[in-house]
Amino acid sequence: MEGPEERVLAAFGVSEPAVRLQGGQGETWRSGDVVLKRADGESAWRGDVLSVLPESDAFRVPRPVKAQDGEWVAFGWEANELLVGATDVRRQDEVLVAAAAFHEAVAEVPRPGFIDTRSDPWCDGDRVAWREQEVQGSSAYGELVGPLVDAWRPVELPSQVVHGDLPGNVMFADGLPPAIIDWPVYWRPTAWASAVAVADALCWYGAEPALAARWAHLPHWGQMLIRALIYRMTTDDLAGGAATWTAARRDGYTPVIELALAYAG
Repeated sequence: MEGPEERVLAAFGVSEPAVRLQGGQGETWRSGDVVLKRADGESAWRGDVLSVLPESDAFRVPRPVKAQDGEWVAFGWEANELLVGATDVRRQDEVLVAAAAFHEAVAEVPRPGFIDTRSDPWCDGDRVAWREQEVQGSSAYGELVGPLVDAWRPVELPSQVVHGDLPGNVMFADGLPPAIIDWPVYWRPTAWASAVAVADALCWYGAEPALAARWAHLPHWGQMLIRALIYRMTTDDLAGGAATWTAARRDGYTPVIELALAYAG
């Protein structure tokens, strides 16, 4: 992917040559103290929300940078302030504590309209996990997800805007609160966002089952873990089909499925 053109840099008031940053799927660039990436249909909404979010001792967020014309998007790009820090997937309890404070801070944000209109493997996987949408998946997917589907039960919990991909999107720096970046927006209970983070940490980042136990006080914990796993596995299948289900992929999910089922009783 090519970096931002000179007209993009000029639009956001920066002039240093853009340098590609590590992470961000190779699509994030830095010019001076500004980070630029391709805008999406949610960029302006995030700009409106994050620009007025009060400062907190519990978390940081990258403040959006307006273009010189006063808009959050210019020539298909958005800009945010550069934050110091680095991600550390070993620090998931700290990730979850910071996320709880962040979710409390955005609890009154109204439900965004784009939630209903977007469609991609992640959004569709989320809807499948909540039985708002059906899917015809591969046979390998069906075998893995079947016990979770059987254990799925309705729950009553309030929803709000949440961050749906926390483990690798929280940065740490000495002396500063954790920084929550790259916000994929979902309208779900905060316990579900925590369950997604825990499930990801258990499946892919070497976390121990004790992580799930430390957060089992969250409401309907077993059902949240079930939905988190259905969401992730459905997304995997929608994005990659049968080829997704290598032995390593199945082995990553299997013990976490068993753990979620145990919590669900």
